[in-house]
Amino acid sequence: MLETILRAPSLRAIELRFQAAEPPLMERAGAATAAVARDMLPAGAAPLIFAGPGNNGGDAFVVARLLKEAGSDPVVVFRGDATSLPPDARDAHAAWLRAGGATQRELPPQRCALVVDGLFGIGLTRPLDGPYAELVAAINACDCPVLALDVPSGLDAETGRVLGSAVRATRTASFIALKPGLLTLDGPDHCGAISVHDLGIAGDERDGVRVDRSLFRTSLRARPRNAHKGSFGSAGILGGAPGMAGAALLAGRAALQLGAGRVYVGMLERLAVDPAQPELMLRSADAVVPLATALAVGPGLGQSNVAVDLLRQAIAAPLPLVADADAINLLAAHPVLQKHLARRVAPTLLTPHPAEAARLLGKTTAAIQADRVAAALELAARCRADVVLKGCGSVIAAADGRWAINTTGNAGLATAGSGDVLAGILVALLAQGWPAAAALAGAVHLHGAAADDLVAAGSGPLGLTAGELIPAARKLINAWIADARN
Repeated sequence: MLETILRAPSLRAIELRFQAAEPPLMERAGAATAAVARDMLPAGAAPLIFAGPGNNGGDAFVVARLLKEAGSDPVVVFRGDATSLPPDARDAHAAWLRAGGATQRELPPQRCALVVDGLFGIGLTRPLDGPYAELVAAINACDCPVLALDVPSGLDAETGRVLGSAVRATRTASFIALKPGLLTLDGPDHCGAISVHDLGIAGDERDGVRVDRSLFRTSLRARPRNAHKGSFGSAGILGGAPGMAGAALLAGRAALQLGAGRVYVGMLERLAVDPAQPELMLRSADAVVPLATALAVGPGLGQSNVAVDLLRQAIAAPLPLVADADAINLLAAHPVLQKHLARRVAPTLLTPHPAEAARLLGKTTAAIQADRVAAALELAARCRADVVLKGCGSVIAAADGRWAINTTGNAGLATAGSGDVLAGILVALLAQGWPAAAALAGAVHLHGAAADDLVAAGSGPLGLTAGELIPAARKLINAWIADARN
């Protein structure tokens, strides 16, 4: 089942709807976290718990009380004013004191076996400074596992931005649903392993989803024996300007090894053959469009007038189209081509990295990264396309407002040619008849999962090359097809 991602307004609405629930939501959140903490604590050890000045601090007081009742002896650091706590958190603080607990303002001198971060949750929107920044630094300096409540303190739950400084957790126990900031930008570097605890109030609310195979499982079909190369479509790739031939060849190799029946590579730099993949059919760029059943334009395309003409031809073709790399830069430089793109009837898919998205939207890269989900949705609506905003926690967005975050992949993908391989995988799936949304989710998920498999086998992340992704992705998608059949 797809994992739900909720933004702050939806979470607040759920909390409001269940504010009179019994047991209270804070008690449920504390109980869920206490169970995780008990799994992380060595026998007989006591945790160090940090409680903040809001409801996240209230959750921490519940955790402390429940762990004490279970036989532990937590140390609670609290620098707030108990009389200024929100009502539920004030009650949780009072219950902790009635249970025989106490709070202290300074860190204990002894080492601890587990830190529980209950300083700030999803309500934090301003940078941390002063005493709380000092506490975050102290948590990060602890030589022990760290468990964060709902979201690591200092991490923007909406966007994944670090607000001045943020806790680096070993595990994060998140409540009700996933939050976008846990999965994208800086979130994955701060959350550790994430567990979601629905607190018994799971409903039908869904802002976004985490990408998994259920988004494209129906397209993972075994091939009939009675088939020929024409059964699996013809992928066309336009690019490979002088000095950038490798980008188009990488895309072509990926398209071929990911199942396209034929792959035509329209090169601006004239080559007779790809000696590493002689099955590729290298053509002049202007000869490819009539031969293809799906097109990818952009890998190594360059910015020449010829490149502009090729992009114009690709946009006009009534075929599924992947616009990548230089094609996106040309769209940014030629607004009239953007208008033509938005009027296309055939499926259109865009694969920008943050800097390319910034050029297309007329913003800075920092502005794109400040809210990756919003930027992807804006691009999808403007271009009437399916979009993947690449990066840590790639965001997939559709023109109708649906969005998802992919969590496969690792730092090994930060290498030249990785995006060209993704474009080749994507055009291969489109050529084989995958629907656009399934192809985009499938290609992005597969691309990252291939990198994960390579790293697990010892090939990276340092030094992982784009070309290595191709056979790894081929092996993986065949395993997925076999799994879907069983």
